[in-house]
Amino acid sequence: MLRAALNLFTLSLILWLPQGNAAIVVSSSRVWPAQDYTRLTLESKKAIHHNMFSLTNPDRLVIDLNGVVLGKALNDLSKLIGNDDPYIKSIRVGRFKPGVVRLVLDLKADVKPQLFVLKPVAEYGYRLVLDVYPAHPVDPLMALLAQPKTSQPETDGIPGAVSQPTADTASAAEDTMSMPQNMNIDNTVKSAPDATPNLPEMRSRTLNIAIDAGHGGEDPGARGRHGSREKNVTLAIARKVKALVDDEPNMRGILIRDGDYFIPLAERVNKARRLHADLFISIHADAFIKANARGSSVFALSEHGATSAAARWLAKKENEADLIGGVNLAVKDPYLARTLLDLSQTATISDSMKLAKQVLNELGDINDLHRGRVEQAGFAVLKSPEIPSILVETAFISNPSEERRLNDNDYQMKVANAILGGIKHYFAQNPALSKPRVAQVH
Repeated sequence: MLRAALNLFTLSLILWLPQGNAAIVVSSSRVWPAQDYTRLTLESKKAIHHNMFSLTNPDRLVIDLNGVVLGKALNDLSKLIGNDDPYIKSIRVGRFKPGVVRLVLDLKADVKPQLFVLKPVAEYGYRLVLDVYPAHPVDPLMALLAQPKTSQPETDGIPGAVSQPTADTASAAEDTMSMPQNMNIDNTVKSAPDATPNLPEMRSRTLNIAIDAGHGGEDPGARGRHGSREKNVTLAIARKVKALVDDEPNMRGILIRDGDYFIPLAERVNKARRLHADLFISIHADAFIKANARGSSVFALSEHGATSAAARWLAKKENEADLIGGVNLAVKDPYLARTLLDLSQTATISDSMKLAKQVLNELGDINDLHRGRVEQAGFAVLKSPEIPSILVETAFISNPSEERRLNDNDYQMKVANAILGGIKHYFAQNPALSKPRVAQVH
């Protein structure tokens, strides 16, 4: 009888304790490896108090989690580290002392880590995020020069790859490259050279086209009725656009995101600027609460407000990607501050509109247009002062029939060809201004 009374008292005491003293359960753990950085995410219903320090010989990161239960999500964390992770060799997890779980990350390189907490947003609870950046990042210009041009898309039926000019030869080669005249396109095959006569020949340097696959990693983007994720569709189309661009003798495609990982909106802009991009194309797949919404759209930046309520709503939704993907707000970026404050970009927006109209015209040949004109709004990812930038909503992933098309390889190739066709028509009418040659590396 006495024992039963004591057990009841103990149970009552546990239930009476404030919720803040309860142990924290990590409900999910995720790892997103990439050349830019590797991200590790621990999700829970309550914020995790933590402490991090580093050790050398060998190089390790140590993270102590206070008041956390050592459960399945943490025990399985080591299985998420692949051999191809650029920065993390392995992770060991164990109870360090009562009330403290310790993570030990064995490193492959000298790194600069950032550890921060994100508050609940969308379907996520609290997230403890570790971003492992290289201590000495690779110069993006040098990395670009080191990359060969990609092989042509398989649907072209032509094997092999086109060699990228080296730093020693590209300078001379760029002066002799000219714009080809085969401007018309179908879904996979380019038309004959005389299909579009009288287009002006454009002799110029190699043109860098930044191709931005929207969302990624922690930010899945919109979801289709059949489970498709926008981040996967946009990456598949972006890779096809790059392959087609690389097939042009005077163009080079640059993927802003080349894997399933998150990049903040401002960093997408900064990366394009560091690579001296001539154009910036952000690829997305639209969504709406009504399943019958359909069609393709193209957007440019606006200095004076959105051109419609729908454009304003979409820009707000896309700009929230940083909240969902997770940005370390403690890190201040003066380069970003200068970029976003530089709104004296009327000429750039004018060029963006010209590019957007050309791409919209091409998309109208392969899909319905959601609206028959280019729209404008305050998209953060389009705020580069000197790079004409557009955002392409390829179709509505929330529409079941368009969702099926977005997952179809042939339709993805049609979209990629339409984007390339718009780019080529734009440059035929608006020759690129001279920029410092990427190939001039000292």
